[in-house]
Amino acid sequence: MPDGMSNPRSGAMVSTDVVTVPNILTFGRICAVPVAIWLVLRGECGIATILFALAGLTDALDGWLARRQGVSALGTLLDPLADKLLLTSMFITLAAVGRLPLWLAIMVVFRDIMIIGGIGLLRLIGSPVVIRPLIISKLNTVAQIGLVGVALAEAGFAVHPPYIRTALIGLVALTTLISGGAYVMRGTKLV
Repeated sequence: MPDGMSNPRSGAMVSTDVVTVPNILTFGRICAVPVAIWLVLRGECGIATILFALAGLTDALDGWLARRQGVSALGTLLDPLADKLLLTSMFITLAAVGRLPLWLAIMVVFRDIMIIGGIGLLRLIGSPVVIRPLIISKLNTVAQIGLVGVALAEAGFAVHPPYIRTALIGLVALTTLISGGAYVMRGTKLV
Protein backbone atom coordinates (compact mmCIF):
# COMPACT_ATOMS: atom_id res chain seq x y z
CA MET A 1 0.00 0.00 0.00
CA PRO A 2 1.47 3.38 -0.94
CA ASP A 3 2.43 5.89 1.68
CA GLY A 4 0.00 8.74 1.91
CA MET A 5 -1.25 11.73 3.77
CA SER A 6 -4.73 12.88 4.60
CA ASN A 7 -6.40 15.49 2.40
CA PRO A 8 -7.56 18.20 4.82
CA ARG A 9 -10.61 19.06 2.69
CA SER A 10 -12.02 15.60 2.09
CA GLY A 11 -10.32 13.51 4.74
CA ALA A 12 -9.39 10.99 2.03
CA MET A 13 -5.89 9.65 1.70
CA VAL A 14 -3.67 11.37 -0.83
CA SER A 15 -0.90 9.22 -2.22
CA THR A 16 2.69 10.46 -2.20
CA ASP A 17 3.45 8.28 -5.23
CA VAL A 18 5.01 10.19 -8.11
CA VAL A 19 4.76 7.68 -10.95
CA THR A 20 1.08 6.93 -11.46
CA VAL A 21 -0.88 6.56 -14.68
CA PRO A 22 -2.85 9.78 -14.05
CA ASN A 23 0.41 11.68 -13.40
CA ILE A 24 1.96 10.27 -16.59
CA LEU A 25 -1.10 11.41 -18.57
CA THR A 26 -0.92 14.84 -16.97
CA PHE A 27 2.81 15.13 -17.71
CA GLY A 28 2.01 14.20 -21.31
CA ARG A 29 -0.42 17.15 -21.47
CA ILE A 30 2.31 19.45 -20.18
CA CYS A 31 4.68 18.14 -22.86
CA ALA A 32 1.98 18.75 -25.49
CA VAL A 33 2.02 22.50 -24.78
CA PRO A 34 5.16 23.43 -26.77
CA VAL A 35 4.10 21.05 -29.55
CA ALA A 36 0.67 22.72 -29.79
CA ILE A 37 2.28 26.18 -29.86
CA TRP A 38 4.68 25.07 -32.60
CA LEU A 39 1.88 23.54 -34.66
CA VAL A 40 -0.26 26.69 -34.51
CA LEU A 41 2.69 28.94 -35.37
CA ARG A 42 3.46 26.72 -38.39
CA GLY A 43 -0.16 26.88 -39.52
CA GLU A 44 -0.80 23.20 -38.77
CA CYS A 45 -4.04 23.95 -36.93
CA GLY A 46 -5.72 20.71 -38.03
CA ILE A 47 -3.09 18.67 -36.19
CA ALA A 48 -3.20 21.16 -33.30
CA THR A 49 -6.98 20.63 -33.09
CA ILE A 50 -6.49 16.87 -32.82
CA LEU A 51 -3.74 17.35 -30.20
CA PHE A 52 -6.00 19.70 -28.22
CA ALA A 53 -8.84 17.15 -28.34
CA LEU A 54 -6.46 14.38 -27.21
CA ALA A 55 -5.31 16.58 -24.35
CA GLY A 56 -8.94 16.98 -23.31
CA LEU A 57 -9.49 13.23 -23.44
CA THR A 58 -6.37 12.54 -21.35
CA ASP A 59 -7.54 15.16 -18.84
CA ALA A 60 -10.86 13.34 -18.48
CA LEU A 61 -9.12 9.96 -18.33
CA ASP A 62 -6.57 10.97 -15.69
CA GLY A 63 -9.35 12.49 -13.57
CA TRP A 64 -11.41 9.31 -13.86
CA LEU A 65 -8.39 7.14 -12.99
CA ALA A 66 -7.44 9.36 -10.04
CA ARG A 67 -10.94 9.05 -8.61
CA ARG A 68 -10.80 5.25 -8.98
CA GLN A 69 -7.19 4.63 -7.92
CA GLY A 70 -6.71 7.50 -5.51
CA VAL A 71 -5.40 11.02 -5.81
CA SER A 72 -1.70 11.78 -5.60
CA ALA A 73 -0.22 14.90 -4.03
CA LEU A 74 1.76 15.56 -7.22
CA GLY A 75 -1.33 15.09 -9.37
CA THR A 76 -3.31 17.66 -7.40
CA LEU A 77 -0.62 20.20 -8.33
CA LEU A 78 0.18 19.07 -11.88
CA ASP A 79 -3.36 18.63 -13.21
CA PRO A 80 -4.54 22.25 -12.87
CA LEU A 81 -1.08 23.44 -13.98
CA ALA A 82 -1.30 21.36 -17.16
CA ASP A 83 -4.77 22.72 -17.92
CA LYS A 84 -3.72 26.34 -17.33
CA LEU A 85 -0.53 25.97 -19.37
CA LEU A 86 -2.36 24.52 -22.35
CA LEU A 87 -5.26 26.99 -22.32
CA THR A 88 -3.14 30.07 -21.64
CA SER A 89 -0.55 29.16 -24.27
CA MET A 90 -3.30 28.54 -26.83
CA PHE A 91 -4.95 31.89 -26.09
CA ILE A 92 -1.64 33.71 -26.49
CA THR A 93 -0.63 31.78 -29.61
CA LEU A 94 -4.03 32.03 -31.31
CA ALA A 95 -4.08 35.77 -30.60
CA ALA A 96 -0.55 36.11 -31.97
CA VAL A 97 -1.60 34.53 -35.29
CA GLY A 98 -4.82 36.54 -35.45
CA ARG A 99 -7.27 33.72 -34.68
CA LEU A 100 -8.46 35.22 -31.38
CA PRO A 101 -8.73 38.85 -30.30
CA LEU A 102 -5.58 40.10 -28.60
CA TRP A 103 -7.64 41.96 -25.98
CA LEU A 104 -9.28 38.69 -24.96
CA ALA A 105 -5.96 36.87 -24.59
CA ILE A 106 -4.69 39.74 -22.42
CA MET A 107 -7.85 39.60 -20.29
CA VAL A 108 -7.59 35.82 -19.79
CA VAL A 109 -3.88 35.92 -18.91
CA PHE A 110 -4.29 38.94 -16.62
CA ARG A 111 -7.08 37.20 -14.67
CA ASP A 112 -4.87 34.16 -14.10
CA ILE A 113 -1.91 36.31 -13.05
CA MET A 114 -4.16 38.27 -10.70
CA ILE A 115 -5.47 35.07 -9.06
CA ILE A 116 -2.02 33.50 -8.71
CA GLY A 117 -0.56 36.77 -7.44
CA GLY A 118 -3.41 37.15 -4.94
CA ILE A 119 -2.85 33.64 -3.61
CA GLY A 120 0.86 34.35 -3.28
CA LEU A 121 0.21 37.64 -1.50
CA LEU A 122 -2.26 36.05 0.92
CA ARG A 123 0.24 33.32 1.75
CA LEU A 124 2.97 35.94 2.18
CA ILE A 125 0.94 37.83 4.78
CA GLY A 126 0.08 34.59 6.54
CA SER A 127 -3.60 34.30 5.64
CA PRO A 128 -4.85 30.75 5.14
CA VAL A 129 -5.66 30.07 1.51
CA VAL A 130 -8.08 27.34 0.50
CA ILE A 131 -8.31 27.03 -3.26
CA ARG A 132 -11.74 25.95 -4.40
CA PRO A 133 -12.87 26.72 -7.92
CA LEU A 134 -16.07 28.73 -8.16
CA ILE A 135 -18.93 27.63 -10.41
CA ILE A 136 -18.41 30.74 -12.58
CA SER A 137 -14.74 29.79 -12.88
CA LYS A 138 -15.68 26.31 -14.06
CA LEU A 139 -18.04 27.86 -16.63
CA ASN A 140 -15.18 30.14 -17.70
CA THR A 141 -12.90 27.15 -18.21
CA VAL A 142 -15.52 25.32 -20.28
CA ALA A 143 -16.08 28.44 -22.41
CA GLN A 144 -12.30 28.85 -22.89
CA ILE A 145 -11.92 25.22 -23.96
CA GLY A 146 -14.83 25.59 -26.37
CA LEU A 147 -13.44 28.81 -27.87
CA VAL A 148 -9.94 27.40 -28.35
CA GLY A 149 -11.40 24.25 -29.91
CA VAL A 150 -13.60 26.27 -32.29
CA ALA A 151 -10.75 28.64 -33.23
CA LEU A 152 -8.42 25.72 -33.94
CA ALA A 153 -11.07 23.81 -35.91
CA GLU A 154 -11.93 26.90 -37.98
CA ALA A 155 -8.26 27.38 -38.87
CA GLY A 156 -7.45 23.71 -39.33
CA PHE A 157 -10.52 22.33 -41.04
CA ALA A 158 -12.16 25.45 -42.49
CA VAL A 159 -15.34 24.89 -40.51
CA HIS A 160 -17.16 28.09 -39.65
CA PRO A 161 -20.14 27.47 -37.39
CA PRO A 162 -22.24 30.62 -37.63
CA TYR A 163 -22.00 32.92 -34.63
CA ILE A 164 -20.56 30.26 -32.33
CA ARG A 165 -17.07 31.81 -32.22
CA THR A 166 -18.51 35.29 -31.59
CA ALA A 167 -20.82 33.98 -28.86
CA LEU A 168 -17.93 32.11 -27.21
CA ILE A 169 -15.73 35.22 -27.30
CA GLY A 170 -18.48 37.12 -25.49
CA LEU A 171 -19.02 34.30 -23.00
CA VAL A 172 -15.29 33.98 -22.25
CA ALA A 173 -14.98 37.76 -21.76
CA LEU A 174 -18.02 37.90 -19.47
CA THR A 175 -17.09 34.87 -17.35
CA THR A 176 -13.47 36.04 -17.15
CA LEU A 177 -14.57 39.39 -15.72
CA ILE A 178 -17.12 37.89 -13.33
CA SER A 179 -14.86 35.09 -12.08
CA GLY A 180 -11.89 37.45 -11.70
CA GLY A 181 -14.04 39.82 -9.67
CA ALA A 182 -15.42 36.96 -7.58
CA TYR A 183 -11.91 35.78 -6.70
CA VAL A 184 -10.89 39.32 -5.76
CA MET A 185 -13.95 39.63 -3.50
CA ARG A 186 -13.25 36.25 -1.94
CA GLY A 187 -9.61 37.22 -1.37
CA THR A 188 -10.50 40.49 0.35
CA LYS A 189 -12.67 38.55 2.82
CA LEU A 190 -9.67 36.42 3.80
CA VAL A 191 -7.51 39.40 4.75
